[in-house]
Amino acid sequence: MDLDFSEEQILLRDTVRDLCAKHVPLDTVRALENDPERYPEDFWKQAAQLGLHGMRLPEEHGGTDMTLLDAALVYAELGRALVPSPHFASTVLAGQVIAAAGSAEQRERWLPRIASGAAVFTVAWLEPERSCGPKGVQAQAVPAGDGGYRLSGVKRHVPYALSAERVLVLAREEGSGDIVFLLVDPAAEGVRLTQQLTVASDTQYRIDFQDVSVAQDSVIRGGWSVWDAVMHDAIVLTAAQTCGAARRTLEFTVDYALTRHQFDKPLGAFQAIAHYLSDAVTAIDGAETLVWEAAWARDAGRSTAKLAPMAKLFAGDTFRDVTATAQQIFGGNGFTVEFDTQLYFRRAKQWQMAWWDARYLEELIAVEVLDAA
Repeated sequence: MDLDFSEEQILLRDTVRDLCAKHVPLDTVRALENDPERYPEDFWKQAAQLGLHGMRLPEEHGGTDMTLLDAALVYAELGRALVPSPHFASTVLAGQVIAAAGSAEQRERWLPRIASGAAVFTVAWLEPERSCGPKGVQAQAVPAGDGGYRLSGVKRHVPYALSAERVLVLAREEGSGDIVFLLVDPAAEGVRLTQQLTVASDTQYRIDFQDVSVAQDSVIRGGWSVWDAVMHDAIVLTAAQTCGAARRTLEFTVDYALTRHQFDKPLGAFQAIAHYLSDAVTAIDGAETLVWEAAWARDAGRSTAKLAPMAKLFAGDTFRDVTATAQQIFGGNGFTVEFDTQLYFRRAKQWQMAWWDARYLEELIAVEVLDAA
């Protein structure tokens, strides 16, 4: 078993790390908290030049068709730097849905623009008081008679909706009950955006759709199976992102434990602190191994029905626990805005709940375990 990365993968990782360090320092992350629309423009442009916006999109439409393992390395670096951008919603989710189920005309129209970063997409999926599964999609798509729909419903936790050219909305077709994807202009009549303030201070919106007209050429069919397949790849990347942030948290916490003195010796010399850090590095190493295995299995054509949810679940728990440990070691300093600890601590809970929460992930894993029994 060879767990080493290739020279090309190490170069990719280091290139993305340098990109983030240059264009998205933590001062930029702080400055963009709760910003209704902006994201790091220089980073977005440079990422386009490196082909990162098209990393999982087909080459014939301007993408680079990157393996999931390579993409996971990219996302570990984005997580390490806490990069605030619509990349995940635009490239990983909306782009993949269009690539998998869009018509030839839709792929030709939108994928090159997503891959170049010229167009930003987002996704509207979760609804108030509803589950992460298919039953949670209840926004109504009423057939309009010309192949289009009239859309009504409410979506929450929609990232960068004000920055998006189109919102990919999951809705349920009246009559058949099938799930359809609708590409909606956020400036269209009947669409109302309300920014939501979150513990992570990221950019999210509630969107109310009131009898919104959606033309036939903005309809994508494929149903829940398409969304489920896209999400199984996507949660491997969110797990990688989470691991990257957890690893960075451990690094600056270890540095603090070595340099901060109490009773004439560094904090790390106290057994309780040392054991906390030992538990943290063990958990992070385990989470990373799960992520790399899930990505490798996907690239090898193997099922990730269990591995992907496991990676996301364990990575989320690990990041949450590691940041809680960091807060304990930093003490009162960890909660002050001048220290970076709180930036990671607040995002840990947000990322743990986002894009399939722990309960739904456990249900997916349980199905695989029980079916195999």
